[in-house]
Amino acid sequence: MKKIVTLALALVMVAMAACAGATTVGICQLVQHVALDQATQGFKDALSEKMPDVVFDEKNASGDAVNCSTIVNTFVSDGVDLIMCNATPALQAAVSATGDIPILGTSVTEYGVALDIDDFTGVTGMNVSGTSDLAPLDEQAAMVKEVFPEAKKVGLLYCSAEANSIYQVKVVGEELKKLGLEVEEFAFTDSNDVASVTALAAQSVDVIYIPTDNTAAAYTETIANEVIPAKVPVVAGEEGICVGCGVVTLTISYYDIGYATGLMAYDILANGADISTMPIQYAPQFVKKYNAENAQALGVTIPEGYVALGE
Repeated sequence: MKKIVTLALALVMVAMAACAGATTVGICQLVQHVALDQATQGFKDALSEKMPDVVFDEKNASGDAVNCSTIVNTFVSDGVDLIMCNATPALQAAVSATGDIPILGTSVTEYGVALDIDDFTGVTGMNVSGTSDLAPLDEQAAMVKEVFPEAKKVGLLYCSAEANSIYQVKVVGEELKKLGLEVEEFAFTDSNDVASVTALAAQSVDVIYIPTDNTAAAYTETIANEVIPAKVPVVAGEEGICVGCGVVTLTISYYDIGYATGLMAYDILANGADISTMPIQYAPQFVKKYNAENAQALGVTIPEGYVALGE
């Protein structure tokens, strides 16, 4: 019996020693929804393929920025080798927590806005880099005119707590005005007023535009319950929102940008790449997609050149 106990303890000590010497990556994901889930999976797949022994400490903040701070501070205390932040609030929390541990972001729209960097050139010059989920905002605005030529007023629906949502709404709003459309903003502060703000928008406009907004993405069913009965179509900033409540989108692959982030992590961890000089990477392609079910329910005719979701 003593030999068995001694052997068991030895195995535990060996396992602990192995873990202590392993490369550890902390993952802080803001909230669970399709787009962010795909980005995290792409990151893990890419890095695991390159570094099979890597250890992931994966945490979800349940949509709460305060939770992001708690998570990343734990990563810093634990001495992880790299932090991957999925969405802007997670990135901002990590930057506040450490200036030493490499931080990679993904599903972050505009790094200059997120990090409050004036005249951003694409390189942060600090312990931060990553990938962006920014699609051409002028082309998204043009989709409104292309798919809904009779529309006169567009509602911009977003979360006022998300800096990158504010950025996208500002840019898209200006582009819509150039196309001769009237624009009105409808901002919810958190999940508690998504339904009421969406209902107000649906009563006031012909079409709604939603950017790559994490709160909206987590509550697409709530939004759909307001816009579909009101017969108000949604142009979405990404595929996950379009699946839940939209009609059309110009979207990227979140799995692909997550995968690219994983390759960046490998370059840092295995090759000693200097993260401060690594340019932010962007999605290589964008696809026009449509939600066939919602299009039919709202009587929307989809122009040529759009791919049905799921194909």
